[in-house]
Amino acid sequence: MENRKCLECNEIVKGRIDKKFCSDYCRNAYNNKVNKDSKNLIRNINNRLRKNYKILSELNTSGKTKVSRTKLYDKGFDFNFLTSIYTTKTGNTYFYIYDQGYLPLENETFLLIRRD
Repeated sequence: MENRKCLECNEIVKGRIDKKFCSDYCRNAYNNKVNKDSKNLIRNINNRLRKNYKILSELNTSGKTKVSRTKLYDKGFDFNFLTSIYTTKTGNTYFYIYDQGYLPLENETFLLIRRD
């Protein structure tokens, strides 16, 4: 009988012939290492979305308000991260981070809205 070794810790694996890890801990540790780069990208994007959402929520307490681009930038808002875009029949394009959105207006101002 062949001695199979755990892919994570190199201990001898006992049990089924197709078993690759000696324990759930080793299986999780191995898969976390393998998927680290892709999970890191997702984590960073989610952190940016969370920060943008928090900024819009703090500035838009009434459900509809106007703010300047400078105020958004000062808080750390990143216009490159959003979850959806909605264009109305009249041609207005709203940008959303989940249920918090903004509409670019003239003179570097934005209308902040919350979708119900």
